[in-house]
Amino acid sequence: MRKYSQAVKIKYLLPLIFLSIITFPVLSNSLQVADTTKVQLKDTAKTQKKDTTKIQVKDTSKIQVKDSTKIKVKDTTNLQAKDSVKHQLPDSIIYKRTTFSAEELIRGKRLFYGLVYLEDKSINCVACHNTNVSDTLNWNPDALEISKKYLDKNARDLSKVLLKPVGPKMKLVHKGFQLSAEDIVLIKAYMDKFVYIGLKQNKPVITYLLLLIIASLLFIVSTVDLIIKRLFKNQRINWAILTITGIFITWILVVNAIAFGRSKGYAPAQPIKFSHAVHAGQNKTDCNYCHYTARISKTAGIPPGSVCLNCHFLVRNGTRSGATEIAKVLKALDDKKAVQWVRIYRLPDFVFFSHEQHVSAGGITCDACHGNVKEMDRLYQVTDLSMGWCINCHKTRKVNLSNGYYKTYYSGYYDSLKAGKIDSVMVTGVGGRDCGKCHY
Repeated sequence: MRKYSQAVKIKYLLPLIFLSIITFPVLSNSLQVADTTKVQLKDTAKTQKKDTTKIQVKDTSKIQVKDSTKIKVKDTTNLQAKDSVKHQLPDSIIYKRTTFSAEELIRGKRLFYGLVYLEDKSINCVACHNTNVSDTLNWNPDALEISKKYLDKNARDLSKVLLKPVGPKMKLVHKGFQLSAEDIVLIKAYMDKFVYIGLKQNKPVITYLLLLIIASLLFIVSTVDLIIKRLFKNQRINWAILTITGIFITWILVVNAIAFGRSKGYAPAQPIKFSHAVHAGQNKTDCNYCHYTARISKTAGIPPGSVCLNCHFLVRNGTRSGATEIAKVLKALDDKKAVQWVRIYRLPDFVFFSHEQHVSAGGITCDACHGNVKEMDRLYQVTDLSMGWCINCHKTRKVNLSNGYYKTYYSGYYDSLKAGKIDSVMVTGVGGRDCGKCHY
């Protein structure tokens, strides 16, 4: 036989080794597939037959019947009943809630301010009902007013106004409101809390006060430095500071002293939102119809509720405020209480003024002192009612001498005017500058 060297043997063995390495994984995979198919077929054939015949029959006959009759029936009857009690309480029970957590009160506030979206929109109560003190007329009642009105009422009463309003104005404003009983209860809870919070006051402007304090401090420091310390070598700096601050302090004190007791621009909020623009302007109501004592008395007087009832016995809904403001007048009459109007024009006690003298004798119209009232929704003080303002009016206003009063008491002026000696007589000519006419 042919003998092979060691190198030749290695030469033939190496390819066999590489082939075995490559074919071994393939063979192992095929064996696993074959094993799994056999094992699975056997297992499934055995287990399915045994299990399906024994276990499934037993389980389905025992477990499913028992579970379906006991577990399902119990769960559906008990759990669903409990959930419906918790989450689907009738509105009559929800409206009787009186205690609320801090989180619920916060949600009620957010609902009131329109910060919570209900479905696709939010309901913003603050858009109509002010939560801050305002110097402009808002025909809608503020948040404090409606909160006080419903303080002694329940949430169901509030729901009627929100969801089923009666008046035409309320129907227009509250149209499309979609609030659940829970939402209304939370809004009512926040409104009850708002009664004690009140309207937010506007911060006072302290510009002049702050400047006065700064100027006073500079004045004091400059005075001390000028007399004692002498920090500034050039004394002209101290004198300049003293001069500027002294003039400013004097100006502030004089201006505010003159304005002391005067209330030009004063426009207080009234208990009923009465508009002179609607009554005197739009409806052409004569001023003397309501203020009928202006022609015969010292004061113009505040009309009683019976005068209001002459029209509002039939007119129960306003075009701007609905029935809210008119209802206040009717309630005051039913309660036999006078409406507590806030007086705007007020003279000091040492000044005498008569409406009869000016309106009847002088023939002066209302707008001469009270401004164009026919355009005012919210009445305010037009003039400062100072003595200088009165005297300037007396200097420039002519006296109607054809008036019977002046014919009798100032016949000399009347005769001179009739003879052509004078063309007119000012109020100052008939005692308009005499101190005793107004101060006695």
